[in-house]
Amino acid sequence: MRLPPLNALRAFEAAARHQGFIAAAEELFVTRGAISRQVKILEEHIGVLLFHRNARGVVLTEAGRRLYPVLTEAFAKMLHEVERIAADASELRVICPPTLSLRWLLPQLEQFRVAHPEIKLRLTTDFYGSKGFDGAEYDLGISLQNRPGRPADIEVLPLFEMILSPACAPALLPALAAGPAALAGQRLLHESPRREDWAAWVQHFGADGVDPAGGEAFPNLDMATRAAVMGAGVVMADLVLCREELERGDLVLPFPDMTCGTPDGAYALIGQRQKWHDPKVAAFRDWLVNGPCMAALPE
Repeated sequence: MRLPPLNALRAFEAAARHQGFIAAAEELFVTRGAISRQVKILEEHIGVLLFHRNARGVVLTEAGRRLYPVLTEAFAKMLHEVERIAADASELRVICPPTLSLRWLLPQLEQFRVAHPEIKLRLTTDFYGSKGFDGAEYDLGISLQNRPGRPADIEVLPLFEMILSPACAPALLPALAAGPAALAGQRLLHESPRREDWAAWVQHFGADGVDPAGGEAFPNLDMATRAAVMGAGVVMADLVLCREELERGDLVLPFPDMTCGTPDGAYALIGQRQKWHDPKVAAFRDWLVNGPCMAALPE
């Protein structure tokens, strides 16, 4: 047997729920006669009466009582899924590491929400974990350009370079006046337990006697930078993300001409290729590239 017409099922479910044709007609914006006709079509289709008709109205038959809750549950499930799909279509899920979020993205993000009120932006300030970017959970991410193990179906749009240089509180500046070799006598502050930041700089400049794995490791650059401001050691500063401390003079660059990038490349916007041109993704991508976030970067 083929499924009955959807209009007939909908009319019966409404009539059964309201225990009458008049209220069902008002709900579905049709006439009482239209509800009656659709119920009759359904009854003819399955070959049984679903209502007992009498002068006082209608009463469900045994068959009607069996069918009614099944249809109510089915329509509720359909409505829930339609609403969920509609919500997913308007929700943009972005993941960005905490320090990059706090120091670069978040200060400008309200401008995107104002420009695109139709998009519900959900930002997760977290790291990607061992599995990397999950395109099923997030629409976009902001990461480093050259992270290893990235799937082939991930689009990568470079945004701006990570530029590194040692930074310290002004009180430590005299101790570093002799040059980079003086770093061997200082506590190095690392922005992550991987200790890759100092390794990249030392390898680039060949600082004699400096152990790039030595010193203290922190969960993120924000904490390492705060420790440096307190005079706890020398941090490998990201010149974009540490801009405020450098402009205020809380941190200074003992070797201002000794800056370098990293093997991980620039900060980049990443996302699955199949979603890359979705309207909500394209709107955020265009805003990010052409909007206040990029305009706020130091020249």
